[in-house]
Amino acid sequence: MMFKALVLNKEPQFSAQVSQFDEASLLTTDIQAEIEYSTLNFKDGLAITNKGPVVRLWPMIAGIDGAGKVLQSSHPDWKPGNLFVHNGWGVGETHLGCLAQRAHLKGDWLVKLPSNFTTRQAMGIGTAGYTAMLCVMALEKAGLKPAHGEVVVTGATGGVGSIAIAILARLGFSVVAVTGKLSEESYLKSLGASRVIDRLEFSSPGKPLQKERWAGAVDTAGSSTLANLCAQMQYGGSVAACGLAQGADLSLTVMPFILRGVHLLGVDSVMAPLSKRQEAWQRLSSDLDQQLLEKMIQEITLEQAPEYADLLMQGKITGRIVVKI
Repeated sequence: MMFKALVLNKEPQFSAQVSQFDEASLLTTDIQAEIEYSTLNFKDGLAITNKGPVVRLWPMIAGIDGAGKVLQSSHPDWKPGNLFVHNGWGVGETHLGCLAQRAHLKGDWLVKLPSNFTTRQAMGIGTAGYTAMLCVMALEKAGLKPAHGEVVVTGATGGVGSIAIAILARLGFSVVAVTGKLSEESYLKSLGASRVIDRLEFSSPGKPLQKERWAGAVDTAGSSTLANLCAQMQYGGSVAACGLAQGADLSLTVMPFILRGVHLLGVDSVMAPLSKRQEAWQRLSSDLDQQLLEKMIQEITLEQAPEYADLLMQGKITGRIVVKI
């Protein structure tokens, strides 16, 4: 059977275009699925625009995320007709991805779609929102509570940032949004941010120990931004680091950690165990306001995905892009 997919090719030169793909070329797995919706995350943007060494297998079907219906299953936990969410696990990198009408996946990778979400809403969340929830869970595990003070979120208009703000605000935290798009202040405050500040305050190298400002942080930037956040944390504060939009480098000293007891929490979404994924998606189903989620979503077609991936990498996308397959 032939199906439509966003296919990335390396030879004779790089290309990303929607074309027909033979299902017989998909790897044999215990789940054969119909993808109803996918999305564009930062990693998808890197792959589709060829701006990062994401893809390891060529040709590749793009798309690290997918939500849809099981068509055939030899996995004991999944039956035909079951609805699922998929995030990460190397799909779209080393395993053919979900920006396609069909996908062969592993049952151990999938999470059952929470009953109060549609597949469209699940992809409005996607890896970005699931990562935001993992960051919140990590901060909570480190002991962060609303009474401790302000929580700062970098990359605030992006997918992780937008959903992190919405979740934290709903949980009672006072949230400060950091962005390079100050024109989006009304959008960020509508999600629950109490105030908005310019990312330029964080983007240049700073002193190793600075004025105590934040009880917690969700950082998607890395580099100087993350170093400055660590230097500005209150005593015992925690930073959940999940991204490298500014850069993968990190130049800081041990002073925030040995003088203020700051916690730097690394958050991985790609290979997180199934139990943690299930917990994150259940928390999303209760702690994310679905009306706010709708404010973040812009829906596009599969054919539009290359154009919007380019806009994403230019920093011109606010919120979440949902791809209707």
